[in-house]
Amino acid sequence: MAVSSDYLDYVHDQLRGLGGVSSRRMFGGAGLYCDEFFFALIDDDTLYLRVNDANRADFTTRGMGQFRPYADRPELSMSYYETPADVLEDAAALVAWARRSVAAAMAAAKPARAAKTAKPAPRVKRAVRGVARPKRRR
Repeated sequence: MAVSSDYLDYVHDQLRGLGGVSSRRMFGGAGLYCDEFFFALIDDDTLYLRVNDANRADFTTRGMGQFRPYADRPELSMSYYETPADVLEDAAALVAWARRSVAAAMAAAKPARAAKTAKPAPRVKRAVRGVARPKRRR
């Protein structure tokens, strides 16, 4: 992964209307967050947005490629697709596409958060061996 500072600044500027966007450098590239939701990444000065079933067709009907992190293993891909150039160049269009990607990131995070916040089942006390239990009355 690689991303130039100029490209990262350009993407940030184009996404200004989304609000709450931040980036973190990772593996030479950058991950983009809207608040705490990871919704996009940049690799080789290419913006990839998060997809799910709700927005995947926006990308596939335009022939956009999936992000593939390993050149030697093209069968491995992630839920991120390349952003069309005309969308990237139109800030309002990019913000609209990014909102759908944030929604995809939020939907993917809900099951994980639900698992973390779910209360564990109450523990059942079991008899300890060697300890006499009181006899039941009949």
